[in-house]
Amino acid sequence: MSSEHSSLITAPPGGVWTDDVGVITGALELRTTCADNGEVQVSVRYEEADEWYTVRGGKAELHDPADAEVLHSVLAAVLDRPEG
Repeated sequence: MSSEHSSLITAPPGGVWTDDVGVITGALELRTTCADNGEVQVSVRYEEADEWYTVRGGKAELHDPADAEVLHSVLAAVLDRPEG
């Protein structure tokens, strides 16, 4: 069964690199989707915006699709770094 996980984050200093539009900064939503075959895509968008952008390097394949939730948690912890 495919899965989707999302979290609100604040981009780290320097922002989050995307394949689509380069760097984005500020209040973002991080989304990790995983298909039944383990294909993962990590995307971000400005909080409450419509358009999603693929995080650079954000396409991969997991050996076990059940690991998608853990992957998302780690990515959210690494990327949620507000200045301060």
